[in-house]
Formats: sequence, C-alpha cells, structure tokens
Amino acid sequence: MNPGTLSSRPALPPGLDVRSAAILREIVEQYVETGEPVGSRTLSRRLPLPLSPATIRNVMADLTEAGLLFSPHASAGRLPTEKGVRLFVDGLLQFGSLSDEERETITNSLEMRGRSLQDTLAEASSMLSGLSSAAGLVLAPKGDGAVKHIEFVALGPRRALVILVGADGQVENRVIETPLGLPPSALVEAGNYLNAQLAGRSLEDLRTHVSADMSANRSELDHLTAEIVASGLATWSDVDRGGTLFVRGQARLLADVTEIERLSTIQMLFERLEAQETMLRLLELAQESDGVRIFIGAESGLFGLSGTSMVVAPARTDSNRIVGAIGVIGPTRLNYGRIIPVVDYTARVIGRMLG
Repeated sequence: MNPGTLSSRPALPPGLDVRSAAILREIVEQYVETGEPVGSRTLSRRLPLPLSPATIRNVMADLTEAGLLFSPHASAGRLPTEKGVRLFVDGLLQFGSLSDEERETITNSLEMRGRSLQDTLAEASSMLSGLSSAAGLVLAPKGDGAVKHIEFVALGPRRALVILVGADGQVENRVIETPLGLPPSALVEAGNYLNAQLAGRSLEDLRTHVSADMSANRSELDHLTAEIVASGLATWSDVDRGGTLFVRGQARLLADVTEIERLSTIQMLFERLEAQETMLRLLELAQESDGVRIFIGAESGLFGLSGTSMVVAPARTDSNRIVGAIGVIGPTRLNYGRIIPVVDYTARVIGRMLG
C-alpha cells in the first residue's frame, strides 16, 4: 500500500528480516490492542520464534535506530512510531474478509426503508463509528448527477438569478452580477445555449464541455452572452458544491485523551472536519484510489496532525462513477485488520445506493 489500497503486499517489508518483522508486528498489534509499551520479556513469551529477551532487545534497538520504534519513557518497553505503523500496514498487516452474516448486517442497516437519504447516510457513519470505535465519515457529493435545466432571470440592473434544476428534481438558485447594459435577450440566449449542451451531463462535465466549446470558438455567442454563460457556471464553484459530510462518533476520539496538548489537537481535528475544504480533499483522495487507502498522521495532507489515522474508500456506482467517500478517522492504534474490510464493503453498498 502506498498510502495504499488492498492490493498485493510483499512477504516482508524492505529492510526487515524474519525476526525484526515478527517483533515489529507483535509490538504494533499489542499497541493497537492496549496502547501500552511492550518489553522484551513480554515479547519473548508471545512471539512464535524462540528468541531470548537479550536477542529481542538487540532487535528492538535496531528498529528504534531505524525510526520504527520509540521508548515513551525510561522503561525498556517500546511503542511503534508512525513510520513503524505505516510499515506494518503496508507489509505485515493480516486482515480477513467479512462473513456473510456481517455483510448482511451492514446491508440491512443501510436499507432506506422509508428513511431519507440523509438519514441513511447518517446511519452509515454511525455504524462505521460503532464498528471501529472511532469517528465514522460519509461524504455524499452535492449535485453530482445530471443537470436537467438551467435558466437566467433578470432581477434588475446588473443582477440576475441563475436557476439550476437537477435530473433528480432538486432546484438551486444563485444570484450573479451582469454587465452594464446587458439586453434581456442575452439572458435568454445564455439559457438556450446551456440547455442545448446538457445532454444528460453533470455540472462538472457541462463546465468542461462548454469551456472547450467556447475556447475553440465553436459557439456563436456574442461577448456579453458568453460572459453570462461563464458567470452562471462559475457561481456553482467546486467549494460551494463540496457536498454533505456526515461525521458520527467524534466523542470516541476523546476516549483516551489525557494530555491538554492532545486535547487541543483533537479539537483542531473537529474544526477541520467541519470545513468545506475537508470535503473536497476527501473526494480527491477517493478519486485517486481504486480501493481502500490508509493514511497515518499527516500523510493525507488533510489534517496535518500526528497521532491520527484515516481509512477511506471511494463509493462507486456499478458504472464506476465515484459518488462519495466512506471512511473512519481515529487514533493511530486503529484496528486496521477489522476496519479495512468494513470500510471497503460499506463503500460498495453506499456506491450502489447512491448510483
């Protein structure tokens, strides 16, 4: 896995032999389970290899020097660094698939059964939170479907209303400024031009198509009408149409927090989860991936925070169109082996539902 997918992984991570890989794996697994440092005597009892505490200490020293382990205090126990967790996730993590019963439970919990789509997506984020003991994230992009109709209506001098009707019947309005002296016919012409270009396109596809058409001078629009077309499309900017982000289980991120410094980090995370840019970046991460991706600490570029991990997957329709992102964010000691298949399957169910 680069901040990777569920694809193939090497038998041993580069630079690790069988002994060091076994010790790193055991330390990370104990860290995930307890959050406590692990010492050489404990490892000698738990490892499948017959190694003495002295040999284990030597290997732990080498792993520490390599930046994969650290000692949180003066004791001989070790914890994994974020680099160590990354190496574990990339090359040592063992995870299984969900049972038929688990799949059925997830599918049944996400059936709409008369609920609104928003309630169902909120339920999905709550379910992810419960299964992961972390915060569950579900992002549904706004207005990603086909556009049915666009209309421009004059509001007075230098102002016009842009009305966009989606194929799903959703109506959105925006007010734009218009050039001085714009004739009413230019608004009608701009609407007619855009409606002629729709052909079942999404707003993003329509922007791309219209931009190419106008750049190639294929349209017969005059300068003022072309300006109205551009303004009308620009008013639904990417930031404005980021989507709806459902986050449940934020309180779980506070469960193990004791230090004031760590508390301020979690509070910063909460603030960033509410930011529009977070939704856009989540979509970008999903679009860059064919499957589940795991980000340790600041790797995603989304939060820039140490001590946290995020598991995210794209929600795709049967036609492979991305319609959202599903994920979990929590402390670095997430139970990755459990969470990865849950996120993967939930993303598939949500993708079919939104498709």
